Amino acid sequence: MPPSSYGRKRALLCGVSYHGRSYNLNGTVNDVNCMKYFLVNRRGFPADSILMLTEYEADPYRIPTKQNIRMALQWLVQGCRSGDSLVFHFSGHGTTQPDYNMDEIDGFDETLCPVNFETQGMILDDEINATIVRPLPHGAKLHAIIDACHSGTVLDLPFLCRMNREGYYVWEDHGRFSSTYKGTSGGLAVSISACDDHQTSSDTTAFSGDTSTGVLTYSFIQAVENDRGLTYGNLLNAMRKTIREARSGIRLKGPIAALVNKVLGTEFPQEPQLTSSEKFDIYSKQFVL
Repeated sequence: MPPSSYGRKRALLCGVSYHGRSYNLNGTVNDVNCMKYFLVNRRGFPADSILMLTEYEADPYRIPTKQNIRMALQWLVQGCRSGDSLVFHFSGHGTTQPDYNMDEIDGFDETLCPVNFETQGMILDDEINATIVRPLPHGAKLHAIIDACHSGTVLDLPFLCRMNREGYYVWEDHGRFSSTYKGTSGGLAVSISACDDHQTSSDTTAFSGDTSTGVLTYSFIQAVENDRGLTYGNLLNAMRKTIREARSGIRLKGPIAALVNKVLGTEFPQEPQLTSSEKFDIYSKQFVL
């Protein structure tokens, strides 16, 4: 059973390694362990209000299968009320598939890959939005930190912050393309993802010597640790700068990693993205978990 403690702060951390597969990832469990340490020791999250799913858990309900992730997402928002702070962190594979309900600008739904996605299928952005975004009540907030390929709009939030390298930005309204409401029930939902929908993300030892980590997870924790009073805009800029400076040694997260690395070398794009249930000034609004 998931933790019974529904504190004002709680988190779901999923690290999927795909152990024994040709497309296995080395840094995902490190990512969720680092995120748990960060949340508990730096942001005051109670340890018993954090649910971790990895392939190395003894409890079969904490293996990151499709059904277990679905149940864990429901647990995250269960009983949520004003003043609560929720975190959903996922480190693993992400991909896309054709959009059949015509609510995506690019014609594709973004997905997360559970450990058994080959037999049970992927978790679509539509389902993630319906499960943890739409029920979020007024006064509550949700932060999703998604370390996966093609994850830019994987929460299907209405607004995408389109930022250039100089830090100038505009909010794109993606909600107008959908006949289904993609916002919250009054709360604030923000997603910080590894890359744009058409980009791939990376698993690397470039930051930590012999220890593999996800680029998004590492750059996120580093940015927040280095600047306790940072805004969302400064956070996004700091993460992108860290990634640009450390591209050498980065390994793509994906089944065609070797081919893409051979073709592109280290000059492939990965730019963390910010999406939200509402528009705001990213350089004045402070990032607070």
